[in-house]
Amino acid sequence: MDFKDFGFDASLLEGIDAMNYTSTTPIQELAIPVILQGKDIIATAQTGTGKTAAFLLPIIHELVTGQHAEDTINTLILVPTRELAVQITQNLDAFSYFTPVSSMAIYGGGDGISYEAEKRALSKGADIVVCTPGRLISHLMAGYVRLEGLRHLVLDEADRMLDMGFHDDIIKIISYLPKDRQTLLFSATMPQSMRQLGMKITREPEEISISISKPPERIIQRALIVYEPQKIPMIQHLLKNIKFHKMVVFCSSKDSVKKLSRDLNRSGFKNEEIHSDLEQQEREQVLARFRSGRTNILIATDILSRGIDIEDIDVVINYDVPHDGEDYVHRIGRTARAETDGTAFTLVSEREQYKLKVIEDLLGYPVPKGEVPAALGATPEYNPVKRKDNRPRGGGNGGGNSGGGNKKKRPFRNRRPSGPGKPKDGGAA
Repeated sequence: MDFKDFGFDASLLEGIDAMNYTSTTPIQELAIPVILQGKDIIATAQTGTGKTAAFLLPIIHELVTGQHAEDTINTLILVPTRELAVQITQNLDAFSYFTPVSSMAIYGGGDGISYEAEKRALSKGADIVVCTPGRLISHLMAGYVRLEGLRHLVLDEADRMLDMGFHDDIIKIISYLPKDRQTLLFSATMPQSMRQLGMKITREPEEISISISKPPERIIQRALIVYEPQKIPMIQHLLKNIKFHKMVVFCSSKDSVKKLSRDLNRSGFKNEEIHSDLEQQEREQVLARFRSGRTNILIATDILSRGIDIEDIDVVINYDVPHDGEDYVHRIGRTARAETDGTAFTLVSEREQYKLKVIEDLLGYPVPKGEVPAALGATPEYNPVKRKDNRPRGGGNGGGNSGGGNKKKRPFRNRRPSGPGKPKDGGAA
């Protein structure tokens, strides 16, 4: 399906064309007509399905073609992390570049000047505000946020917001909003708690499910069964012997990221790290260098596994086994984007074997076991017996952003992007 088939305004189509978006993805094809009809939505769609464009494009069209107040916030987009707020705002800036639509991102990092800029926009109005719950709450409590004319509420990665403890903040924010609004809820998963929230805040919603429970077939998966002390030598072997353009190594904790990054740098493998201890500006600089190719090895916590879109990653290494199958799919899904191929290696110690078995059960097939070089010495057999010391644990291990946007950041205000780049065919933003 072509984006022209939706009847979008010419100025919006110009932005879509500039982004090289050609045909729609399934979530866009299903969600956009419903949103244009003004209906509420509860949608299950994972990162990489094109959901960002699915809600941004019809909202921009409505703001361009419809009547709306200029002294209030017309659209509020709530997201769990600052990184996702940045990404959505960049897409928004690019899509709306040829339109008069104004936008503001509110999340962590910055200074008092940034806070004052946020305050001015929130008190005088903006077409679209992208923000994290914690940051918005601090402004709401000050009493100057103009929400009485709000027409659209979007919750993106809503399940992750609940996982991060934002349920009460979401309910509090909604208490400030007019009841006569359109609510769009997007979530990668739909547990009972998520469904209950969705039904509570929407009106007669259309339910859409684009489920990606398994990695794309074009990702070559390999599990490498090793002893824990063999993990770093194993990664060094891979770095020496495989060809790659960009590589991401995922660790379950920021301490592991720091140690691995330090050890690899000492061995001559230049890399950078990203985790929650870095200031927002530092994270953005690291991601910019990685996107541009100035750095081609990035070691990260799960802060990077969901909601961040980086092209040309052809190898993903799980330094340790993710805590559950969803995390595994999200991690290795960083590669093989835009119809390209990719390879994912997972290093599995004795204690982690049962966690891998749980993931294999979710996938419905065993992850092929790769060959460990003889130079590393004897390796354990793969015998995933459930034991107290290798039982899977839920949740992360301190690597993610739990602040919810509680720092200051200079806002974006419908400025020209430095270069929208070429997104995936199908517009998976």
